[in-house]
Amino acid sequence: MLRVIIFDFNGVIADDETPHVHCFCQALDEFGLSLSKEDYYGRYLGMDERICTALLLAARDGYSDESVMRQVQERKAELFRLHTAAHQPALFPGVVEFVKAAKRQARLAIASGGRREQIDRALDQTPIQHDFELTVSAEDCSTGKPDPSIYRMTLTRLNGLASPLSLLQPNECLVIEDSKAGIRAARAAGMFVLGLATTYSADHLHEADLVLPSLAGADPEDLLVRIW
Repeated sequence: MLRVIIFDFNGVIADDETPHVHCFCQALDEFGLSLSKEDYYGRYLGMDERICTALLLAARDGYSDESVMRQVQERKAELFRLHTAAHQPALFPGVVEFVKAAKRQARLAIASGGRREQIDRALDQTPIQHDFELTVSAEDCSTGKPDPSIYRMTLTRLNGLASPLSLLQPNECLVIEDSKAGIRAARAAGMFVLGLATTYSADHLHEADLVLPSLAGADPEDLLVRIW
């Protein structure tokens, strides 16, 4: 049965993928690394930015300099902070209604390769600001998607908040993702996956158990029937 829903954040809850890409590409460019939007969406979307930066550095230099990786991430965070200071990311249509309905049926968590500061800022003063029991972000997990570590960590931490007599199992979890890397991470963790075609077209998300265009009009009870 469905006991927990774990949401990716960017591209699932917050409609902010475009400014993320812009700020990331600008930060990379300042350190002499080239990444086009086409390459990002074609090869790297859904990967943790650290993994993406490491791959680009390895391709250019033959190895990944940890110091440069850290500087790129800090610069990207600064650029995004400046952007969101003037433009709070919008939530996708249907997200608020879906989260409110889902909270009556399951425990809710966020597992994102984004920074906690960015997640908190995007949720600030929204109707769903306090509806998630747990947030696991880039600072918590050193290995990014498509590795399943972040989803396994989320499940472990949720179980740490519950009675040992009612521990969650992976097959009782539904992950909501918008990227191929995220879907693969969730599947590798043994969880069911709902793919949202908010970033990729639906035919790119065929590894998910079910694909919807968005959460607008989605009913958690209906998902339970269709997936389980």
